[in-house]
Amino acid sequence: MDQIAITLRNKSNEYWNVYIDVIESSLSEKWLSHLNILLKDEYHLEKNYHWMGFSERDLPVLCELINHSLNTIKLFDWTSVGLNQYEITENFTMDNTITAGPIGPNMPGGRINHDMFNHLHRHFENLQGQAGRISPYYLAANKEIRWHIRQLNLLCHEFESRALSYRKLQYAPEWQQYTQLFCFLNTPTFNLDPDKDFDAFGLHTLNRKLGDITMGIDKSVGKSHWEVFNDEGDVKLDETTTTALTSQWQGSGDFDIRWSKTDINGTMPLLEQFANWLRKNDLDPDDPKLTLGHPIVAKINLLKSFDSEDSQVIQNIVSNHLDVYKIKTSDAECVFDYRWDDENYSNTQICLLH
Repeated sequence: MDQIAITLRNKSNEYWNVYIDVIESSLSEKWLSHLNILLKDEYHLEKNYHWMGFSERDLPVLCELINHSLNTIKLFDWTSVGLNQYEITENFTMDNTITAGPIGPNMPGGRINHDMFNHLHRHFENLQGQAGRISPYYLAANKEIRWHIRQLNLLCHEFESRALSYRKLQYAPEWQQYTQLFCFLNTPTFNLDPDKDFDAFGLHTLNRKLGDITMGIDKSVGKSHWEVFNDEGDVKLDETTTTALTSQWQGSGDFDIRWSKTDINGTMPLLEQFANWLRKNDLDPDDPKLTLGHPIVAKINLLKSFDSEDSQVIQNIVSNHLDVYKIKTSDAECVFDYRWDDENYSNTQICLLH
């Protein structure tokens, strides 16, 4: 359908082009048309929620950012807008977010303390609400507080992603998990067509391969079935596990790039456990309405981009160019000449936030 060029740059303003081939499908066509809108109208790319699993924003930094947003929300005078003061007691540290002990397969160390992040995500759900049921706290908040509420969700996902790579680094560095998320502020959405678009989902799409590009799923509220299963284990779905478990019914021009290889054979037992868990909860793993997984809309042309299909070669190049400078399609292009660590970058986003 089209070839997209993404220009990466490093801190020395040296550039590297990555080439993407869009696949033929109903969903890919809709995704590409909405990506062109984002580029033509110069939507803001969220560079503070972009490189998942990479070490540039490491775990101690993410703890500081989480605490900053929590404290800003806690100190806001909610009574001045007619609401009860919102209570927050958590303080995130390396000691209470990552388990102690030896790190390795079936060993206890280096794992996420899911209780802490369930609390964090519950704060986000309470303060943000859900589509059609926005929280009174979010409605009454100013732009700065709304931005910090949004960060609770983004930082939760980012911490969990980086923690997984950090753990793999200790005993299986070649299996570190790297994903690049292209999320645009205030991105417009479109409704999925159950007859044409749901076929792009399914259990098999959870096995993303190096270079796969998937349409970004709705990360604004709640968890997917897969996230609940991984976070909570073999539990019964009820109010104690999640308050906002929803299927995917909208799409956008957002997208994710997989920069890691996948052990297909190694993940099959886990996917079978997931399928059995769905059945135990009276859900059919083959039901397309569950919109499981990550629908593939395009693929990196690895040889044209890197002259290699070796994951280590590719990861080394990408890790040295951790900034997106430009995106170009056949119909549109946009330059993103800013970085996540620019002074007052958060203020730029706050001003743009709806």
